[in-house]
Amino acid sequence: MKRSLIYIVGFVMLSFSTFNAVGQSGKITVFALDAKALERNKTRIANKDPKLLSAYKQLIKDADKKAMPFGPASVMEKTVTPPSGDKHDYMSLAPYFWPDPNKADGLPYIRKDGQTNPEVKDYPDKDNMPKLCEYVYMLGLAYYFSEENIYAEHAAKLLRVWFLDPETKMNPNLNYGQAIKGVNDGRGAGMIDTRHFVKVIDGIGLIKGSKSWKDADQQGMKKWFAEFLNWMQTSKNGIDELNTKNNHGVWYDAQRLSMALFIDSTDLAKKIVANAANRLDYQLDDNGSFPAEMQRTISLHYTSFVLNAFFTIAQMAEKTKIDFWNLTTPSGKSLKKAFVAVKPYLTGEKEWTGQQIKDFDFADGYPILLTGAAHYKCNDCEQAVQSLADEKAPRLLINLLY
Repeated sequence: MKRSLIYIVGFVMLSFSTFNAVGQSGKITVFALDAKALERNKTRIANKDPKLLSAYKQLIKDADKKAMPFGPASVMEKTVTPPSGDKHDYMSLAPYFWPDPNKADGLPYIRKDGQTNPEVKDYPDKDNMPKLCEYVYMLGLAYYFSEENIYAEHAAKLLRVWFLDPETKMNPNLNYGQAIKGVNDGRGAGMIDTRHFVKVIDGIGLIKGSKSWKDADQQGMKKWFAEFLNWMQTSKNGIDELNTKNNHGVWYDAQRLSMALFIDSTDLAKKIVANAANRLDYQLDDNGSFPAEMQRTISLHYTSFVLNAFFTIAQMAEKTKIDFWNLTTPSGKSLKKAFVAVKPYLTGEKEWTGQQIKDFDFADGYPILLTGAAHYKCNDCEQAVQSLADEKAPRLLINLLY
């Protein structure tokens, strides 16, 4: 086992050291986003296409009012010190675990699936990191479409404080993610927190041609993600998450695929795509349903959540020349089968029959529907999004991404 772990570490670090950047001519380098769609839409905006102007104006408004005032945030803001004694280590609590009312001290915590314990707010890393990732992504898009450097400048500041500055940076591990009080200090499931890194990596690809993003910043981020990827593939928590058989495992593969592409580790990226195909084979049933997600108390949410993860992988897999969109597994499973099965519930054509103890946010299904329009000839998917979003439809950011 030790020999195999050492091999993985060496493989990833070698891939990093032999990095040969794509897109040094100034073109964007994105993986989960569709670069060609972005380029088309940038041209349409420049030509004052009325179908996109509302979405573009909303993006700039959100960047100005939400992203620009944010932060910079860092892992040093938390008042609770992780068990390591180092605040540079990220820490969060498992959201669905609560104090046991039958125990004086409440320990060990007990599970209430789908019900979030408000204690998670006491650990601001869990709140700050997704916001940081979302805003770097938003600022990157605002910079790309507007070419206004203020957005790249602020994104660069946020990235440096969270990832690079010695006094504030996050250590490249998730040893203390989603801890369960009385049970553990952290667990593999905590890696679902870092799924947002997929957006950070695309955000970097959107600003890397700006005057605010230096070569030292780019190389620093590549080093950070190479080290985090090593941790993912060698640590107990990381390996535990690798072996999960639900949405966590799929998002694990989506994350490491994004990182492998970022550090130009093509061979590793192809292996990850193959692993994701195996996941699809055993996680999807013959009816196009995901049984592990159907067991959840918010099963439509988790069904769309896992399918979004698979679609993210399919988009990134294009960089490896693998057509995951149209792949059929040995037992006949495919993303198209999953899409066809869930589509009527995302559009409201049919009422969901599984558990859903909270109202489903139909906006979660918009990316799935627009992906269906792009890859599976779903002729009414775009109209479904327009109808569901109603007056918000023209302003949706998603209009700029497809």
